[in-house]
Amino acid sequence: MLLHQAPMFTCTTPLSRNPNRLTATISMAADRAAVPSPPQRKRTVSALEARISLVAALAAQASTVSQRLLLDLATETAKYVFPKQFEARTLEEALMSVPDLETVKFKVLSRRDQYEIREVEPYFIAEVTMPGKSGFDLNGASQSFNVLAEYLFGKNTTKEKMEMTTPVFTRKAQSDGEKMEMTTPVITKRVENEDKWQMSFVMPSKYGANLPLPKDPSVKVKEVPKKLVAVVAFSGFVTDEEIKQRESKLREALKDDRQFQVKQGTSVEVAQYNPPFTLPFQRRNEISLEVESKEE
Repeated sequence: MLLHQAPMFTCTTPLSRNPNRLTATISMAADRAAVPSPPQRKRTVSALEARISLVAALAAQASTVSQRLLLDLATETAKYVFPKQFEARTLEEALMSVPDLETVKFKVLSRRDQYEIREVEPYFIAEVTMPGKSGFDLNGASQSFNVLAEYLFGKNTTKEKMEMTTPVFTRKAQSDGEKMEMTTPVITKRVENEDKWQMSFVMPSKYGANLPLPKDPSVKVKEVPKKLVAVVAFSGFVTDEEIKQRESKLREALKDDRQFQVKQGTSVEVAQYNPPFTLPFQRRNEISLEVESKEE
């Protein structure tokens, strides 16, 4: 049986040398390209698939927000987990720690056995008068702290959220005094109010005098001018009785200081640097009295 094979032809002439064939090839390619593709049906998304897609999108967004919040939380936590320390004079001070937050700027001028003299730079505070007659009553202190914290974290005219600082100051309130008109000058007699205490937060220095105004009228923003203070540091929890004893001891020690004396009319001020969860022996507290140089 014979199989007939179709004859095979080989083109030995290049397309470039055969213009008629080249034209025909281009025309065929153009015709194929011009043929429209069959229309594709759009896939309908079911309600279940739409819900799943929405949940996935919200989960991705929540994950991003959560990661950012966790990063912020880790940054803030590190300020307390890895605190800074002041230069220690005693073993008690060596065990104290201070959160790595902005604090008041000062320079130590001299150190004595029982205290040190500091030159404190000016700073701004937000201050509120505490309820009751105790400066360290838990209820009154918590109430005052919350009022100041609300101002710091957005309860102000610009809704500005400001950074936390340290320490929290507590001091005995002083009245504006009794003014007596004389020929000249106007003399102000400053009288201590033994029944009231004031709590204050140090304001972040980047704002300077341009701090947002508090919405709560009980919060007062003021500048504390440059001053000299005698300071004693101690650990543990602060009580009114302990402050009274330490103030008396500091005033007595300053009587023998040859260079500085307690400024007339000054009240004791207490600085607390740590959050409530800090262990007692790690807490840094300070009492201070404003002083001035003795006249030569």
